[in-house]
Amino acid sequence: MKKATERRKPKSLRTNIWLSFMLFTIIILVLLWLFQYVFLIGYYGEMKSRDLQETAEQIASELDSRQLSEDIKNVAFINSFCIVITDDQCNFLLGENAIGSFSVLQNDIVKNYSRYIYSLKSKLDESDSDAVAVKIKDEGKSSPKKLIYITSAKNADGQKQYIFIESPVEPIDSTAAIIKEQLIYITVILFELAFIITMFISKRISKPLTALTKTAESFAAGDYTVKFDQSGYREIEQLSSILNDAETEISKVSELRRDLIANVSHDLRTPLTIIKSYAEMIRDLSGDNPQKRSQHIQVIIDESDRLTALVNSIMELSKLESSARPLNITALSINDKLGEIMERYKVLNERDGYNIHLITESDVKCLADEALIEQALYNLINNAVNYCGEDKEVVIRQINKPGCARIEIEDHGAGIPGDQLEHIFDRYYRSPRARRDVVGTGLGLSIVKEIFKQHGFPFGVSSTLGSGSVFWVEIKAA
Repeated sequence: MKKATERRKPKSLRTNIWLSFMLFTIIILVLLWLFQYVFLIGYYGEMKSRDLQETAEQIASELDSRQLSEDIKNVAFINSFCIVITDDQCNFLLGENAIGSFSVLQNDIVKNYSRYIYSLKSKLDESDSDAVAVKIKDEGKSSPKKLIYITSAKNADGQKQYIFIESPVEPIDSTAAIIKEQLIYITVILFELAFIITMFISKRISKPLTALTKTAESFAAGDYTVKFDQSGYREIEQLSSILNDAETEISKVSELRRDLIANVSHDLRTPLTIIKSYAEMIRDLSGDNPQKRSQHIQVIIDESDRLTALVNSIMELSKLESSARPLNITALSINDKLGEIMERYKVLNERDGYNIHLITESDVKCLADEALIEQALYNLINNAVNYCGEDKEVVIRQINKPGCARIEIEDHGAGIPGDQLEHIFDRYYRSPRARRDVVGTGLGLSIVKEIFKQHGFPFGVSSTLGSGSVFWVEIKAA
């Protein structure tokens, strides 16, 4: 038995679109039936009343016009009205010859003048409004056969005059029956057309999304070679483009992850193998020889330090990428900082024959996190040492520019191929040209990239195969 809290499976997009279109069709049909059949008779009566009111208002505004009699005749003839104007004592002023096309025999106002005119006038006088509409019905009928509209107005002399307008109400029952029959045919045809058209439209709209879903399922299963189809609507094209970009980035991450595992495994395996080998040598061979035992133990210590440096680099890169370490921005002297860094490399110059030298210009005060900038520059110099050429020369150059100090680290090594330049700062990327006889973890440039990105400093690299590479950064001046 399913749990009550289990989420109900939502309807498909195609079904929702189809239901929405069908609901829209039903609403249209309901409105047609309401206005063309249910409200038809009532609307016809309201329209007649409105016509009578407009005619009465027009006559009231022209009581003193010389053309009033002629205008009344025209209006009465065109609209089949009977129009009568009386004074306050119900004496005819206009109307005997203004009956129009509505036969005198059918006019209650003229035919039954004495009976109706006073009663109609009394209804108006007793009413709180300026006009009254009276419906005349035949016995046993619900719909009126005629309407009489009564209102009053004063002429220019201030005399009150009464306007009576009588209009026949044509029976529209047969018309309503015809409209009803037509609406039945229209409803059936419209439902059939709506069913077919909405099925086609819903299929066409949902087809690109269905294709995207199938491709996404393959992508989620680990197939990073799929491509999302960008045909269809503009929104579908935009979504497909974003998904293709995401697929490219995830493919890179997957490849970088494999490279990371391979590089870290290699970096860990080599020192671990050396540590194990020298530990066994101490146990089996040099345990009783103080001089050899000391040498072997020193190798174990050095390799342990190498392992520690690798682990620390991985942890540092993780912190930088997650922005777990906030920047501590201070003003620092570029000349002093570069001088401090150079002190660390004197031993390489003196012991291993390296030629690492510094070229500076006038001092510049810069804004940066001193510890992180020192680490980034140290990593760049280590990278240059790892890749320097046979001359073992590394040049650290300071170039002052407006608003910043540009630091360049140049080596004369083999250079970087053009297809590798865009990846040289990527996470965990390590060139196969790297030398392992110099201290390094293979993660130095990734840390450099994250440090400079957090500071917002421009940085980059230029390289020529066979001539070496130049890494640079522009540190903002205070």
